[in-house]
Amino acid sequence: MRTSMIALALLLVACGSSLPPPSDRLASAEAASRSARELGAEREPKAQLHLRLATEQIEQAKKLMADGDNKRADLILQRANSDAELAVMLAKENAAKAAAEEAQAKVKSLRTGK
Repeated sequence: MRTSMIALALLLVACGSSLPPPSDRLASAEAASRSARELGAEREPKAQLHLRLATEQIEQAKKLMADGDNKRADLILQRANSDAELAVMLAKENAAKAAAEEAQAKVKSLRTGK
């Protein structure tokens, strides 16, 4: 009786700990990485670093998913998504700064008449 209760408890724990593959989180991290690339994250050093980290984490998560370690894969994909989103924001900031500098240069040239 006691052995069957232990076996049942182990079975419940094993079933409860198996998570489905974090496919949605993987898609989200990959989409954020694509967005960062499209926004020019590879041209800005800080954004490039976070994009590289996100890419490495996505690859690591894919391997973990293939091995059935979906819980760790999910955690790593959360980090990958954060890094990719940060790369997006840094790329946008860089583009905004460039646009602001261009606008300032135009204003200056209008003021000086050149």
